Amino acid sequence: MGGVAEIDTVMKLGMAHPMGPLQLADFIGLDTCLAIMRVLHDGFGQPKYAPCPLLVQMVTADKLGVKSGEGFYKYTPGGKDAVVAPAFAS
Repeated sequence: MGGVAEIDTVMKLGMAHPMGPLQLADFIGLDTCLAIMRVLHDGFGQPKYAPCPLLVQMVTADKLGVKSGEGFYKYTPGGKDAVVAPAFAS
């Protein structure tokens, strides 16, 4: 199973995205992503829109992305855009 950096690299290089989906989620805020998923799930009533348990677990643990300093990646204090390293090992 690939790690966080590998998933983002595939999307950047293979799909020509400026950043990978996990790094983008960190910038948006994982709490915001969770809130969006809950609205979709409640609104459509479809299980495919249910938030991923990992996302719920991360938000519960206050790993909100850039704003908390850790999400899918760890960020340096004061350098809000500086990606230090993936928070999850491969």
